[in-house]
Amino acid sequence: MAEWISLDRLLLDARPQRPVGVCDGVLLDHAGFRRRVLAWRSAFAAAEGRDWALYFDDAVAFAAALYGAWHAGKRVFLAADNLPATLQALQSQVSGFAGDVSADYRPLTAVDAVADGALRMLDERACELCVFTSGSTGQPSAISKRLDQLAREVDALQAAFGAQLEGVEVHGTVSHQHIYGLLFRVLWPLAAGRLIHPRRFFHEDLVAALSGTDTVLVATPAHLKRLPEQLDWASLHGRLRAVFSSGGPLPEEAARQVRKWLGVAPTEVYGSSETGGIAWRRWETDLPPWQPLPGVQWRIEEGCLAVASPHLENAGWWRTQDRVEALADGCFRLLGRTDRIVKIEERRVSLDALERALREDTEVEDARVLVLPGQREQLAAVVVPADPALLDGGDAARRALGQRLGARLAHSHDAVTRPRRWRLVPSLPFNAQGKVTQSALAALFQPLMPVPLWDHRDTSSATLRMTLDPALRPFQGHFPQAAILPGVAQLDWAVRFGRQAFAMPAGFLRMDAVKFQHVARPGDVLTLQLDWDAARGVLGFRYTSSHGMHSSGKVVFADAD
Repeated sequence: MAEWISLDRLLLDARPQRPVGVCDGVLLDHAGFRRRVLAWRSAFAAAEGRDWALYFDDAVAFAAALYGAWHAGKRVFLAADNLPATLQALQSQVSGFAGDVSADYRPLTAVDAVADGALRMLDERACELCVFTSGSTGQPSAISKRLDQLAREVDALQAAFGAQLEGVEVHGTVSHQHIYGLLFRVLWPLAAGRLIHPRRFFHEDLVAALSGTDTVLVATPAHLKRLPEQLDWASLHGRLRAVFSSGGPLPEEAARQVRKWLGVAPTEVYGSSETGGIAWRRWETDLPPWQPLPGVQWRIEEGCLAVASPHLENAGWWRTQDRVEALADGCFRLLGRTDRIVKIEERRVSLDALERALREDTEVEDARVLVLPGQREQLAAVVVPADPALLDGGDAARRALGQRLGARLAHSHDAVTRPRRWRLVPSLPFNAQGKVTQSALAALFQPLMPVPLWDHRDTSSATLRMTLDPALRPFQGHFPQAAILPGVAQLDWAVRFGRQAFAMPAGFLRMDAVKFQHVARPGDVLTLQLDWDAARGVLGFRYTSSHGMHSSGKVVFADAD
């Protein structure tokens, strides 16, 4: 059994038999890790300024720089990533950078490895670390964490889960540059003497690594809900001791899948950068309740969860934006957030901040950002272009504007945290109360028409088939009692498909002999027959299916003048 060493006393003495982890492909024991810390302490001690930003791809290399900075009396800022906008925003707040950042920022490098030297016990209340997250205003804000807060959280994790993890090695898919990865892949393993492995990105690599010895997997819902069935997950049974998930809600189906394939019920941990860890639940049953971590107190304030714990900066109560319901035995159920901070692929995204960034663009008059539900949630943007002519420029012009806006957002938002889908509109869909509702915005992303399969096209006739997808916008709310394709949609589609097939005049005159004979429902496969009489300006249409005739009629057109 590895000896538990508190984080403040971690490096007082060299312990050659104690494992630390794989660093840049080299297995480091405690003594080798300590030498790297000493090298970083020397580098930071010679560097001016108190505040330094760290970004490392390798978790053990990061840990050595972190402890070197603390032992040199520095305050550490964790860059969430190494995107140009992130580093530029940090530049005015720190004296310099260390790690895997562009040479433009002149990153500090450690001096050559030094012989063993003396390291003092760290002052838990003097050592500080700042992580960045989106606050309720949507502006990135620095969340300061003292070592005593981090150490008490590590103590709570060990008290809750340590007994099942004796002798395991730590693998993960999460970055140590965020609070969850920092705790679970760096600080907790260091204190417990668990070997830290490099971050894994591919499922195939992960299975091979996990099957070799007793392990624990630190993952996120985004990774766990995409496990490919064809891999040899059974090889992990009996060796994989625990699977941790945090950073966002773990879908129920994904939890069941992990339990079945990996042979262990996932443990989900709930918390935030501001509060630290709050509660946990193990998916041994469906929808288990949340139970607080050791040392965490909770109560309900105006329907929202409030917590008090040693993980917080102060001794008072912190009210979250999560709605909560009390259950028996001191447990609770989460009911959703009250603010506009959402999580996409475990990344916190401020919809307000995205909207502000779009409105500041010279090509945008107004904008709204929303989350589109589905198997993979996506961010979407509804944009009123500053140049109304773009609305009449065709699909190519619309796509080009979306691409330009996305490219400019890429300076400060990666692919996960910027909109993937775009809609250009002449004005936002305000209702009678002057509000833009989420349902009105979401409706803009539902397809208006089915995808046609053209069987025949010439100058005077055309035949096409279409499958009625339940997601088509005309099915949404037109008939509250049942999903039925409205007659007005059938007329609209006949004209739109007619214009794709024939050179028709712009002006509408009238409809003749329109009949609706049989309802069309989601899933039906319709055949649309179109006939164009250019001399008379008449478009004839007939919708049929295996159910018979659905509708038919004629639409008369003339030149616009």
